[in-house]
Amino acid sequence: MNHIFKGAGVALVTPFDENEQICYSSLAKLIAYQVENGADYLVVLGTTAEAATLTQEEQESILQFVIKENAGNLPIVLGIGGNNTKVICDKIKNTSLEGVDAILSVTPYYNKPSQSGLIAHYKEIEAVSPIPIIIYNVPGRTAVDMTPSSILELARYSKKFVAVKDGSGNICKCMHITKDAPKHFIYLSGDDKNTLPLFSVGAKGVISVAMNATPRLMSQIVHLAMINQFTKALQLQHRLLHFMEFIFEEGNPTGVKAALTSIGIVQNNLRLPLVPSSKELYDKIEYELNHNEII
Repeated sequence: MNHIFKGAGVALVTPFDENEQICYSSLAKLIAYQVENGADYLVVLGTTAEAATLTQEEQESILQFVIKENAGNLPIVLGIGGNNTKVICDKIKNTSLEGVDAILSVTPYYNKPSQSGLIAHYKEIEAVSPIPIIIYNVPGRTAVDMTPSSILELARYSKKFVAVKDGSGNICKCMHITKDAPKHFIYLSGDDKNTLPLFSVGAKGVISVAMNATPRLMSQIVHLAMINQFTKALQLQHRLLHFMEFIFEEGNPTGVKAALTSIGIVQNNLRLPLVPSSKELYDKIEYELNHNEII
């Protein structure tokens, strides 16, 4: 199966101006930067986009802008998630999905549902979604961890479930999923620094934060891993390793927005409760960008 979500997907940030309004000129620059430097697909309105702080009108505007600027160059994945199943289903039904290739939907947070509750939640989403679904498991943010058996149950239940983005970084979980997954279903890393080792046990791609600032190098690492060129990929990964660690030190997208500011793509503005990086972190990130040939 020629799976369009293999490879290097980028979780786009939302650029803001000094008044915390969406900066569409910076967003256009960011999209072009990804298209020109090896990204395989774009992920819009995920965690990295600060989607929780965007109004419904802003979210709709960003989606339509990305579709227009992308101009069909790359597949587009749209984040639609939350902890109220009915609200999510209604949002899917009421969102124009023309130009969108899949939905990325995070496990419900705060409620802490059981595995049975998680499965039932995603089956409700499957019933209303007209397009493929990528399950997003990120226990560090949601306080729930979807098990391999639950993920595989959904993969077998419907071919609409095409992938899981797993942010657990758990090598054994990846092996269990990739060992028994149906052919239409793939494992995507949701953790930049663990992407290369996860490829060695069956991962087929990543939805990356680091790619916002370093699309050329990150896509090279992923594309080498896809053809089992792990020695070459590891050499590049070593160049990017400290950067990958630094951009998460003070939360996401705080670090990667500092990086994007350093290279002149966005202004260093976030919406509360997130704040710009400390000067110490900014300086460390800027040093990596300027001295390790990662951009």
